[in-house]
Amino acid sequence: MDSLFDVSLVDGPFLWFSIACGVAGAVYLLWRRQRSWPLVIAAGVLVSIGLVALAHWLLVDVMAIFSENLPFETLAWSVPAVAAVILCGARMRRTTWKGRSASAVAMLGVVLLSVVQVNLYFGLNNTVADLLGTAVARIQPLEDGLKRLPDTKPGPGPAAWKAPDGMPGTGVLRKAEIPGSISGFTAREAYIYFPPAYLTKARPSLPVLILFSGQPGGPADWLTGGQLRSQLDRFAESHGGLAPVTIVVDPNGTGSANTMCMDSRIAQAGTYLSQDVPAWIKATLDVSTDPGQWGVGGFSFGGTCALQMGTNHPDLFRSIVSFSGEREPALAKDRNKTIEDSFDGDVAAFESGTPLVLMQERKFPDSGVYLAAGATDTEFTQYMRELAEASRGAGFATEEHVIEHAGHSWDAVVRGMPGALKFLSARWGLPQ
Repeated sequence: MDSLFDVSLVDGPFLWFSIACGVAGAVYLLWRRQRSWPLVIAAGVLVSIGLVALAHWLLVDVMAIFSENLPFETLAWSVPAVAAVILCGARMRRTTWKGRSASAVAMLGVVLLSVVQVNLYFGLNNTVADLLGTAVARIQPLEDGLKRLPDTKPGPGPAAWKAPDGMPGTGVLRKAEIPGSISGFTAREAYIYFPPAYLTKARPSLPVLILFSGQPGGPADWLTGGQLRSQLDRFAESHGGLAPVTIVVDPNGTGSANTMCMDSRIAQAGTYLSQDVPAWIKATLDVSTDPGQWGVGGFSFGGTCALQMGTNHPDLFRSIVSFSGEREPALAKDRNKTIEDSFDGDVAAFESGTPLVLMQERKFPDSGVYLAAGATDTEFTQYMRELAEASRGAGFATEEHVIEHAGHSWDAVVRGMPGALKFLSARWGLPQ
């Protein structure tokens, strides 16, 4: 059974199987000895494009389920799936049950290919285990042996620490509930990565990295699409077992909610992330309490959230990593709707917590920010450049990177994370 869970959904036999199914299904649906069939095909494609455009408009502009336009690649791959459904329905008229069955199978083949390609673009579910959630479900709750003991004195800094014999070769993942004691916010489980150095008896005082996922989404996305454990294990291997204790926390509460990581009429998410989460980490884990050793990061919505935390609370988070972050938090493309729904139309209250405004009003000489976006993600690369210019003007130590051949996807995160960790380790003084 484990071998089935390990089957890749983004390369190898399954990917080629989906391509074969899609091509065969498309050929069957497109071929028919009927003079009017080319007109049916043309009409079906045009209707499909119209339906996908209509659905996108409803999801983004009317229902505001997404605050930004969906990537073109995902919309383009949706068209063949919709067209296949339309052509399948057209073929089923006046045919035998065998013909109907064949048309249905062909349609499913095209839909499978479209779904696989959309998943391949986002890079979220790399294996069957990722898709079914079995790997994440096996993560154990945080046990007492990994918690901070009362009155424990801080360990040596990473530069002075020496790896003992018998240190594990890889880190471990655990999950935990972080209560909203002050904010009253109810979050989903957080996931925590402990590097090999943390698993020794004489733990060093390690830096802290808090991560946020995209929206819609959840903390587990960093483990599947972000490949967080393997990323941090590789970093630890090349740094003598040292790596940040990394906590992936939930700023939204559900997969579809959007708190914008702010205190508003929606939720007290800002208080949760800036007070409840740090307090729990310091009380529960053996980590550095120096704000210079703390960082925040995220992808898309999470990247925006990281910028908000770092600009609103430079006394807590001195380092920021933002992958494909927005120029400001948003509930909808319509900025007025965002402000109306979250702050009853109070523009000043909304803008007082946004990174660009804060970087105009304050200086951040002790902070650093690492910004990255995919080269084909043109809208977000423009955001990145605007944010980078503002951060330099505000005194941030700033790096910006365009990830070649990547879009608004976890692929940009996976390929950009080594550079981000290098940026962070230099700021934290980790041995290189």
